[in-house]
Amino acid sequence: MRCISVYTDNFELFSDVFEQAIELDLQEHDERELDGITISDSGEVPEHYLERMAVKPEVVVMKDKQKGITILQHGKVFEILIPSEADKVEASLI
Repeated sequence: MRCISVYTDNFELFSDVFEQAIELDLQEHDERELDGITISDSGEVPEHYLERMAVKPEVVVMKDKQKGITILQHGKVFEILIPSEADKVEASLI
């Protein structure tokens, strides 16, 4: 899964830049600023990362079922987890 980090603790601001953040053509560990919010491509994260984070009480888990995206919010960061093509193929086999 590809992880895009959006550095804000304000859900409204995050919502305003969400679509733009997933459309940005960021390279791994690339960073940009949108509307005063830093957005970075944190690279690939393993499947167990989502499982580990989801059980923590301080982490909020949200899903965009239409896009197949999972969003983790903790502290002052939102992490957008986008399945790679390999993840999509693997999920369809299960």
